[in-house]
Amino acid sequence: MSSRPLPLFPLGTVLLPGSPLPLRVFEPRYRALVADLLEQPAGDRGFGVVAIHEGHEVGESGVRAMYDVGCLALVTDITPAPDGTITVLSVGTTRFKVTSVDHARPYLTATVEWLDEPVCESGPLSIAVGRRYAEYVAVLASLHGRAPETPELPPDARQLSYLVAAAVVATVPDRQGFLEEATTTARLEGLLGWLRRETMLLRRLSAVPSTGLLGAPLSLN
Repeated sequence: MSSRPLPLFPLGTVLLPGSPLPLRVFEPRYRALVADLLEQPAGDRGFGVVAIHEGHEVGESGVRAMYDVGCLALVTDITPAPDGTITVLSVGTTRFKVTSVDHARPYLTATVEWLDEPVCESGPLSIAVGRRYAEYVAVLASLHGRAPETPELPPDARQLSYLVAAAVVATVPDRQGFLEEATTTARLEGLLGWLRRETMLLRRLSAVPSTGLLGAPLSLN
């Protein structure tokens, strides 16, 4: 991405690197955002997704507070519909921290600090998280009365940490915490504790989370 201010798209969910993000855009301010994106080169069409801390997605005054750390969504496809809405397909890439917000445009833009993530060796920790995740999926599937379908996990520790963080049924604050971890090791450690706790609760309480395990519905702005 260039050094220009980053368009912001506050959502009621947390976008993680590597995760797909489909959106159906209908509000005028976000149609303006898409129009501005279309003026950029295809490889430079991106916007920042930040999770809403207080408020909701729709309406001029819906967002009252946002988290500071978000994720760049790189656009892969933009498709206008006959009803005037626009379907935008994107994927999470790079984390950032918002340093200032500008309200001059119809939509928010921000100056951001891009967050690097040090490469680290987390072999034993990755194996432990993979095992805990498989156990979590098996328990959750059994509560739904179906066979577990654990996806093949990547060997790369960083990719693994984000895949598991995106796949589990977590609250926005929990998932935001995974996003904000400064290192892969810290994220894997956090996931290991989270998986241990949630699997124990599922077994003891037979409490089935209300949302699906993998994937999310098409988000509306």
